Amino acid sequence: MNATQEKLKLKLAQALVAAFGAEYTGVDPILVTASNPKFGDFQANVALSLSKKLGMQARVIASAIVEKLDVSDICKPPEIAGPGFINLRLQTSYLESQLNAIKTDSRLGVPKTKNSQKEIVDFSSPNIAKEMHVGHLRSTIIGDCIARILEFHGHEVLRLNHVGDWGTQFGMLITYLREVYPEALTTANALDIGDLVTFYRQAKQRFDADETFQETARQEVVRLQAGVEDTLHAWKLLCEQSRREFQVIYDLLNVNLIERGESFYNPFLPAVVEDLEKTGLLEENQGAKCVFLDGFTNREGEPLPLIIQKSDGGYNYATTDLACLRYRIEKDQAKRIIYVTDAGQANHFTQFMQLAKKANWIPDDVELVHVPFGLVLGDNRKKFKTRSGDTVRLRDLLDEAVSRTRADLEARLIEEGREETEEFIKNVAEVVGISAVKYADLSQNRTSNYVFSYDKMLALKGNTAPYMLYAYVRTQGISREGNIDFENLGTDTKILLKEDAELTLAKDLLQLDEVISEVEQDLLPNRLCDYLYNLSDKFNKFYENCPVLKSEEPTRTSRLMLCDLTAKTLKLGLDLLGIKVLERM
Repeated sequence: MNATQEKLKLKLAQALVAAFGAEYTGVDPILVTASNPKFGDFQANVALSLSKKLGMQARVIASAIVEKLDVSDICKPPEIAGPGFINLRLQTSYLESQLNAIKTDSRLGVPKTKNSQKEIVDFSSPNIAKEMHVGHLRSTIIGDCIARILEFHGHEVLRLNHVGDWGTQFGMLITYLREVYPEALTTANALDIGDLVTFYRQAKQRFDADETFQETARQEVVRLQAGVEDTLHAWKLLCEQSRREFQVIYDLLNVNLIERGESFYNPFLPAVVEDLEKTGLLEENQGAKCVFLDGFTNREGEPLPLIIQKSDGGYNYATTDLACLRYRIEKDQAKRIIYVTDAGQANHFTQFMQLAKKANWIPDDVELVHVPFGLVLGDNRKKFKTRSGDTVRLRDLLDEAVSRTRADLEARLIEEGREETEEFIKNVAEVVGISAVKYADLSQNRTSNYVFSYDKMLALKGNTAPYMLYAYVRTQGISREGNIDFENLGTDTKILLKEDAELTLAKDLLQLDEVISEVEQDLLPNRLCDYLYNLSDKFNKFYENCPVLKSEEPTRTSRLMLCDLTAKTLKLGLDLLGIKVLERM
């Protein structure tokens, strides 16, 4: 109800000036959505903030403002509560007019931003030659959700996958590749080396056990950096194998990204060192070129260096990230750059962003945002791992969710005596299983750790994806039962709100724009999840208390339109989370 709030704030500001004079022009009435329904729909706090300045009791100030306040076209008569709050309750007629205005709007009344800009969301970022694991889950789906919301609001979004496709580990991997797949270096065909994790471990074992192998691996790094053709070919083969594996996961999660790995920025690294030297920020420390930043010390309390160029001439992660940042500002012309990574990288991002600022590389109109997230925990509240202590592969985790969903669905079909096609069962199991994993993650405050539980995330009740999906399915069931075509209910028919359950549902439906705006600013997807859960709950209570198909006209059509508007809102909201809906479950 952002538009409604703006109208009310303007009226409150005008009433304040009318009551106390033009010197109070521009004072913010501080209007918020009421946290408790008994207080109304909105609550203004303007009187309390002015009490000291005016030398009057807040309730007296509030009374003077209310005397000059005309909100009869939007609200019922204002009420003064507590020490001086002004409570505002929306008129039923106003709610009806708002719903009728958005019922045929594909954006459901959510306007596009007036300040569209180029935004970059950096997320997922797995490492080449390593499989995606549960730790990549949060970055991938949180980043995708943020990108979807920014795109929906009208921003130009560049979704970047900053994969780890460069570094000293490739010397080890290429050397091992030469040993076990020598034919791969002489053929242009795609390589299939099987399990990438096993390949990496075997290469690491060879590296740790054999000094000759270590030296050869180091030489391969030199050859890679020099662009020697057969070494580059081996590197590309490893990258392509990983990309194929990554894409399987991205397809399952319905996530789109543009890969721009660490290797992309190699040509720009020398300029980072050169330009930092010009600023006078670089210092030599044990042969390495470093920067010492305020507030960063080691355990002994000594200044902690940020290494820009190592003593052997190689570069560090910070160098790549600085080159990456400069490219995104200068070439991509981004105005907001959002990095979605685990909270453990917070110091790194604080350091290199602070350095970029000291070097005057960040224009005043560019915003850098680190979006940190917590750990995924097991039942023991420790980092989620397999029983053998290994990191959980993301593909295995998703497959298990789908498998459990299918088993639950098949048991329910037997219990209900329903027969469904294999295609139906497979589709429902995949959509619900993947959605459950996504929603369970997104519904948490991303800054917190959370305990991974298949039982909780697959439950048909509670704040879960199955509960949301079932609420949507219920609306479609009404359509099928009554042979209703929601698209042709009649543009002349109006939504009418008579019952409390209808009014409560209506108010929730009109809060979508406010919630999306909050997520765009705070980058907390759980706020959208909370909204959808509350909306589903309100709809279910409406469904239980307000007969739809058995009602007389015009109530019947009005309630059908409320069902349709709820369905559209759930579908849009779930789509912004990256979750598909189902017509039947």
